[in-house]
Amino acid sequence: MGEKRLCRLVALNCRYTHSCLALFYLRSAFERNLPAVEVEFLQLTINDPYYQSLLRVVDDDPEVLLFSAYIWNSEYLGRLLVDLARLRPGRPMVIGGPQAEFLGDLPGECTLVRGEIEGIEPEFYRDLDRGRLQSMYTCRPGSEFPFPYRSPDFDTHLQNRQILYESSRGCPFSCSYCLSATTTRVVHKEISVVEDELTEILAANPLLVKFVDRTFNDDPERALAIWRFLVACDVRTRFHFEVAPDRFTREMFEFLATVPTGLFQFEIGIQSTHPDTLAAVHRRMDVEPALAAISRLAEPGNIHLHVDLILGLPEDGYTSFAESFRRVFSCRPDYIQMGLLKVLPGTPIAGDVEKYGLLHCARPPFEILSTHAMTGREVAELYLFGECVERFHNNRYFPTLFRYLHDRGEDPFAFFMGLLIVCTDRAFFQRAATQKLMTELLIEYIRDRDDAALVTELLCYDWLRCGHRFLPGSLPHNPIAELRTQLRKTMPQEVASLYTSIARNRFFKQGIFFRFSAAALDVIGLKTEGPFGVVCFLAEKDSGLNGWSRTLLLPE
Repeated sequence: MGEKRLCRLVALNCRYTHSCLALFYLRSAFERNLPAVEVEFLQLTINDPYYQSLLRVVDDDPEVLLFSAYIWNSEYLGRLLVDLARLRPGRPMVIGGPQAEFLGDLPGECTLVRGEIEGIEPEFYRDLDRGRLQSMYTCRPGSEFPFPYRSPDFDTHLQNRQILYESSRGCPFSCSYCLSATTTRVVHKEISVVEDELTEILAANPLLVKFVDRTFNDDPERALAIWRFLVACDVRTRFHFEVAPDRFTREMFEFLATVPTGLFQFEIGIQSTHPDTLAAVHRRMDVEPALAAISRLAEPGNIHLHVDLILGLPEDGYTSFAESFRRVFSCRPDYIQMGLLKVLPGTPIAGDVEKYGLLHCARPPFEILSTHAMTGREVAELYLFGECVERFHNNRYFPTLFRYLHDRGEDPFAFFMGLLIVCTDRAFFQRAATQKLMTELLIEYIRDRDDAALVTELLCYDWLRCGHRFLPGSLPHNPIAELRTQLRKTMPQEVASLYTSIARNRFFKQGIFFRFSAAALDVIGLKTEGPFGVVCFLAEKDSGLNGWSRTLLLPE
């Protein structure tokens, strides 16, 4: 390749705030093997205008282009590679990543790399330097994956982006729908090394560090040690972990209950609670302890819990999927994601499509269409059911309503299915999912219930707690302005727990006041002796995960 030839490493991310860890590992590999080559990053997104991206990739005529192929960017990348070959015939392009070998027919200029770049054959760099690349190279699994970042990265390539960090590589599970299923080998970095590397990252005060370990708590003692270290760092950075729900110890629960609110967020893969389904996809999980763990983690309310279910798994029918949803909802996680099964090329499940009748889309991301256990109509209905849960539950506009449904033992699957009918009739999924519209649909949905008046009050409470100063037209207009005027006249000049005489005017000017029934206040968690009570919604936020307005019950 000669001296100081330009090598461009190109990332095609889902959105601007994302980053691509592979670029940084590749840079380290080039520095070790071809130090004379100038390495340059280019981070794009799959939503960028295509033609502009094409021009940016070829700007300054780099000697070689390297890409990482994933399920979310494979369509965009495939198109790009074809046009790059037209623009630069005979110029090498190297593609690695989990989807590299499944991109389909590619131009002859493309070289595919299978596996981890740290374990690539040494001749790859010699061939690259000589301009004689082969069509494919295979990597051996690496036993080490050195820290890929440099201090300047945090002010350049990683500025305003998530920072991905890998403290372990591999997964102890062998779920047939996952690309990690082909190996259960897990390599851990020493805790002292992890602490040193995290110290360097945290010096840049990032907003989010996302651990990409497939199962962060596969070694509970190690996970707890790292968590203790992060808490002791006393930073504003948030930390994201993928965790297995049945690998928590008593010591972990006790410690996690003390973690500052919002510091950690957990992504928890349940996928299904149906035993036949778990067996079919080779997922080893003790369901009862897993669900109990989620409930226990949710109790303190200090860690954001994101729980995954997969729609369309083998042996999972309409009834068993509904039961999985009920059981997960009963644990009260913050977010319930119901993603469609993706039958990824190269996974064991891709070889079982006939066995389980898995009909899936022909192009990435290969979403499921039907199975032996679930018809296409059922998949479609449950998909929209998941979209309904996504909008009404996961955006956290209506927490009091859903806590009420949980506490009274109402069937959450039936509730959302009924709500889905209203949403479909009103073409909700073709409209902007605003809180105002969703409140309107909920009012329409619950109007014939025996507890309609109570639920309406809870919706008023949730609306005002989100920081609104006026009620929408769908909610009853308890006269907010008139109540404030009345309270100004009747409340004392000074109330020790609320305001001083000097701060009295500001208290009434900034606060929003609403009268609730004793029954509604009991659900909310505020007790009153009389039939009604007045709640003040303050301008400042509470200390919880979601930053709702702080509320207090005025003295009677």
